[in-house]
Amino acid sequence: MGLPQFLICPLILFALLLSGSSAYAQASAGPLELVVLGSGGPGATGRAASSYLVLIAGIPRILVDAGPGSFARLGEAKLSLANVDIVLLTHLHIDHAGELPGLFKARAVSSSEPIVFKVWGPDGSQGPDHGANFPPTSRFLQLLFGPTGAFAYLSDFSAPMTLQAHDIPARVGATTVPHVIFSEGNLSIAAIAGHHRDAPAVIYRINYAGRSVTFSGDIDAQGLPNLRSIARNSDLLVFNSVVLDPPDSPPVLYTLHTPPHAIGELAKEAGIRRLLLSHLSPATEEMHDAVLKSIRENYAGPVTLAADGMRVQP
Repeated sequence: MGLPQFLICPLILFALLLSGSSAYAQASAGPLELVVLGSGGPGATGRAASSYLVLIAGIPRILVDAGPGSFARLGEAKLSLANVDIVLLTHLHIDHAGELPGLFKARAVSSSEPIVFKVWGPDGSQGPDHGANFPPTSRFLQLLFGPTGAFAYLSDFSAPMTLQAHDIPARVGATTVPHVIFSEGNLSIAAIAGHHRDAPAVIYRINYAGRSVTFSGDIDAQGLPNLRSIARNSDLLVFNSVVLDPPDSPPVLYTLHTPPHAIGELAKEAGIRRLLLSHLSPATEEMHDAVLKSIRENYAGPVTLAADGMRVQP
């Protein structure tokens, strides 16, 4: 005897939910989705440091930064790196790049197929005239994974791994026009120099199927014109929020980061549709009401504070 008609549809839906049907997953996933693996900074405050996974049509494809703690958050999110082949590094401070070896190994053991990583990041700077010494991203990868690198064994540990490194000019003034660094079908990625005091820095914008997300990285006042240029009309701007409005943070931090009032001004001027505050410090987390109030003096769009594990569809 057949089931009553009124029971059939609920049972089908329940079966799809239990099975994790790919058809159901595709139907519920947007074309572009952001998973926050790390929403904190360099301090051990309970948040992982800066890292994001970008899903294209429901499939994890792009890693943006790789701060400490993001390896554990990836496992908690129950997402696979098996299809991740693009890595975007905003700069080479430890809280943005320190977890790269662990995440690369996680990718290596997720599949036995040959792996090709396309990695973009800033070119280098040489001290002492330029402040601290930072290697170009290509040299950084060589030091980690090259033939004589610290983790040279990883090149063929589980599957052959090839790294295609791309150094992006990261001096403000070298170019004020974003340039496309990757294009494939409906997916394109653009980049432009940022500014984070003496650390070469890059701003990225990802466009896919009519949706867009821009990552400010750590940025000070000198980098804001370039951010305004590349972020214009973005559906989502991920802005690193570390300091309070002057004079409530140590003066040196204003040479590295952007205060809330300036964040609101930029978001309004650039026509940002949604703002996600991340790389949160204890100060901005504790004073979040004051941070949001300051931003909203200029910007009327939605503003959200990031949390580890958060998923956002631009």
